[in-house]
Amino acid sequence: IFSTLGFLTLIAFCVQALTGILLLLYYIPHPDHAFSSVQDIMTKVPYGWLFREMHTVGSNLMITIVLLHMVTVFLMGNYKRPRELTWLVGGLALIITMTFGYSGHLLPWSQLSYWSTTVVTSMPTAFPLVGDTIAQILRGGDHITGTTLSRFFELHIAILPLLFLTLMGVHLFLIYRTGI
Repeated sequence: IFSTLGFLTLIAFCVQALTGILLLLYYIPHPDHAFSSVQDIMTKVPYGWLFREMHTVGSNLMITIVLLHMVTVFLMGNYKRPRELTWLVGGLALIITMTFGYSGHLLPWSQLSYWSTTVVTSMPTAFPLVGDTIAQILRGGDHITGTTLSRFFELHIAILPLLFLTLMGVHLFLIYRTGI
């Protein structure tokens, strides 16, 4: 079963992509409409509740599967020579996967997502010199606003999928080249 976790990650990403595309048909990434569009997806769109829950629960499952994959690769020692680069690319894919979950968390524009994003984007301020700048770049200003929602939406649907697919392509190429 442990040797299938990488393949399960790919399946989980495909499910996330499919459900995400279906949610995109009805989601409105605007501060005045985001919350109500999610409510409409849950209550008015046929099977919208199912696709949203599949996407929400699927994101947690995908993060769990990637973490389990990394742990099993580590415990089996498959990160050692000649697979160091494969391990590094997998670690970057884990970071991208966690960023997917984090960026998607704000999109419903609920009180929970607003305040958790406020807390998480305040964390970089603990770093001297660059922390405040990093927090402002993440938020698009001093506070969580519509700009933050737009940035997280663009990150979630445009930038991260391309990065993830690129990393997966490199990861699979390296596996093909060096073996499992």
